[in-house]
Amino acid sequence: MRQAFSGLIPICRNEYLHIIRDPGTLFFALFIPMTQLLLFGFAIDTNVRQIPTVILDESNTQESRRLLQRFAASDVFRIEKSAASVADLYEEVRSGKASIAIRISYDYARNLLRGSPATVQVLIDGSDSTVAGQAVNTATGVALEQSLARVLPDGKLPIDVRPSILYNPAMRSANFFVPGLTAVLLQVMIVLLIALSIVREREKGTLEQLMMTPVRPLGLMVGKMLPYGVLGFCELLLILLVMRGVFGVPVHGSVGELLIMSLPFLLTVLGMGLVISTKARTQAAAFQLAMGTVLPSVFLSGYIFLVSNMPPFFQGVSRVIPVTYFILILRGVILRGAGFRELWLPALILTGMGCGATLVAARLFVNQKD
Repeated sequence: MRQAFSGLIPICRNEYLHIIRDPGTLFFALFIPMTQLLLFGFAIDTNVRQIPTVILDESNTQESRRLLQRFAASDVFRIEKSAASVADLYEEVRSGKASIAIRISYDYARNLLRGSPATVQVLIDGSDSTVAGQAVNTATGVALEQSLARVLPDGKLPIDVRPSILYNPAMRSANFFVPGLTAVLLQVMIVLLIALSIVREREKGTLEQLMMTPVRPLGLMVGKMLPYGVLGFCELLLILLVMRGVFGVPVHGSVGELLIMSLPFLLTVLGMGLVISTKARTQAAAFQLAMGTVLPSVFLSGYIFLVSNMPPFFQGVSRVIPVTYFILILRGVILRGAGFRELWLPALILTGMGCGATLVAARLFVNQKD
């Protein structure tokens, strides 16, 4: 029995020394998991609170203002602005600036005074089924609370809240998750492929040979990016086909506009992969660095949890994650039928991120060459 475990202690001691002397291993084994635990532990809040809300108070009376105050006091609705018209009300939801729209009819106060039901319309962005469900329940609860003090003689409730689920009336979870999953899958695939490809060339020595040629760093970067960009674009087309054909997610907007606004995101994740490849010396290190971008992209981008529910610091972190903006574009075009006019800002931000990441990667390669 002792012979079967012969050499166990020396081998263990040798591996222990290797781990202690390899700061990269210690970093990925200890620091990264603890950092992610702390980040996600503080950032993630599954409660739906402070949903961006726009209002249209056509009554503009003391009674209507009192009702709006009750909506705001619920901590679920965060009233951000007042719309000028019904068209503006719908446009705020369609553009993604607000998830809830509350419209109080012009005869609200008059109907309350004469004992007739007063109508309140609540428009809800159904592209997020969790938000939609919470909004319906809270709006109904607020109306019930206010109605109990004014029960009509026939026993009916005086305040009639009429929720209307827009863009995803059936509240299908696939309509919410699949577009967001598209962004995450594209990032993981492209970052991994381009980072591992360049590191593999470095391990073989062919990358150093390329750097000794007259090829300019920026030309080398773009030459490396284009094939993977085409591959990522084809992958996006395939995902959209599966999304529509298998999961039955309807595309309400222009597919052409969606594909054009996807190009800045592809440029950004390609640049991220190049930056990772300049820092990693082995394929294992490149894989670890690439996978380190996955969890923040899933939990801090608004894919699953509302960004507005996060503490201010983590809301700032979400603004430097490319998936955050691409999810806005995907859900805006696919679910709400938005276009360039509503989504130009996230597309512009992604364009800046992509150009910046590519230039940084080129500069890092120049420094390595020198």
